[in-house]
Amino acid sequence: MTGPARLERPERFISLDMFRGATIFLMIVVNTAGAGTPYTQLEHAPWIGFTLADLIYPSFLFAVGNAMSFALTRPMSDRVFLRRVVRRAALIFLLGVLMYWYPFVAHGDGGWSAKPFAETRLTGVLQRIALCYLLASLLARYLTPRLLVLAAVALVAAHWAILVAFSPAGEAFGRYHNAGTLLDLWLIGPDHLYRRDHGFDPEGLLGTLPATANVIAGYLTGLAVQRWGKHRATVARLAGIGLALSLLALLLAPLLPVSKKLWTGSFVSLTVGLDLVLLGATIGLVELRGARLGRGFLQMLGRNPLALYLFSELLVVTLELIQVRQGVGLYHWIGAELFQRLTPGPLGSLLCALAYTLVCCLFARALDRRGIILKV
Repeated sequence: MTGPARLERPERFISLDMFRGATIFLMIVVNTAGAGTPYTQLEHAPWIGFTLADLIYPSFLFAVGNAMSFALTRPMSDRVFLRRVVRRAALIFLLGVLMYWYPFVAHGDGGWSAKPFAETRLTGVLQRIALCYLLASLLARYLTPRLLVLAAVALVAAHWAILVAFSPAGEAFGRYHNAGTLLDLWLIGPDHLYRRDHGFDPEGLLGTLPATANVIAGYLTGLAVQRWGKHRATVARLAGIGLALSLLALLLAPLLPVSKKLWTGSFVSLTVGLDLVLLGATIGLVELRGARLGRGFLQMLGRNPLALYLFSELLVVTLELIQVRQGVGLYHWIGAELFQRLTPGPLGSLLCALAYTLVCCLFARALDRRGIILKV
């Protein structure tokens, strides 16, 4: 009598881990630009439009979906599945809230005092990742890949329809009176939203719908490359689909503008398309041609992306708490007095960000050398 058949573990693609590592590296570079004006491509488009910086966050969501294609295909009961994904989503969301609340104190005219939670942002990068992960996981668990494609399209279409149907006339793609902004102000309130844009929050609730499509795309891509294998045909398919989606985005743009801050459907199509092309190129170079340049470094970063992101955000806030002079934190002072004096302008800003990112990479290396992988 034979025992139950053993399920083979899905084959891991080095290129998927490298893609995630490159994404987190670029995310830190963009988020921590030094003093001075950064290069245009390293700043987010003001509203309508697209830059390299705009590709990074959706690429991280795409990478989250890639990882899901390995984790969620393991056999588990519905009860275990729900407990795991809800717990993970809740912890990521909580970490995002605590990150914005940090350092929990503020310095004013009267000295240091507790920073009230009532003024802490509840939306944000990690919070959106948590919500997208939760929704995408539930859909991936109970829908076939074909139905998942339809679900992704439906999420994008629903976002578009809500903007058009529930925004005041002429404000569907505006900043302050579109349906998403009005929902955030009504449900969350201005004190818990992004403070630097006068009431508009780039990680608002409504944008979670189309952003989930990026996660689903990453999940389906992960399943596809595992099924198709390490072949030239895989690279060609990814590149072909990616180019088609990028072209679709350009065709949609006159009706549905490309906007990262609104996370429009054309933005989803463009970023998924570019991610497919980039991932296909990475598979071709790494899996087929055996390229090794940067492999270990990017894999190292890709093993602890959440820990590395949190470290990078908390460290720069901590450095800015150290006041070199009134209103000038240590990180800004280093950027202005060191890098801008050596290489003024955008290059100095970039070099400062790269130096800071490499410091953060030392933290990732310390974790990696000790075999520590921080997961939630």
